[in-house]
Amino acid sequence: MEVLGLHHVSVNVTDLDASLAFYTGLLGCTVRDDRPDLGFPGAWIDVGADQLHLLEGAAPADLGQHFALHVADLDAAVSALRAAGHEVTDPVPIGRGRQSFTHDPAGNLVELHAPG
Repeated sequence: MEVLGLHHVSVNVTDLDASLAFYTGLLGCTVRDDRPDLGFPGAWIDVGADQLHLLEGAAPADLGQHFALHVADLDAAVSALRAAGHEVTDPVPIGRGRQSFTHDPAGNLVELHAPG
């Protein structure tokens, strides 16, 4: 078997419109138009070359599970999120990069990661 990469991550969100505003309006991702009718509300969005699938439903408890978004400028991303009223941790070194954490409107933990 040869895994070629990660195609998408799915997360539950309690308010689809608020989550779309966060991921598209604030973080600059774009909504895809090829999501079929799956029988429940949701959206597929492009995050660079990858996808994030939003599924409207109860969000799981925050136990540290998260996904990371690669950002071009971590300091600018942190500033933009804070200006929009979101709590974001201060950037810290991790491996060869730097990271900060925030929560989306449903409470999902999101890492922002940039090269060091």
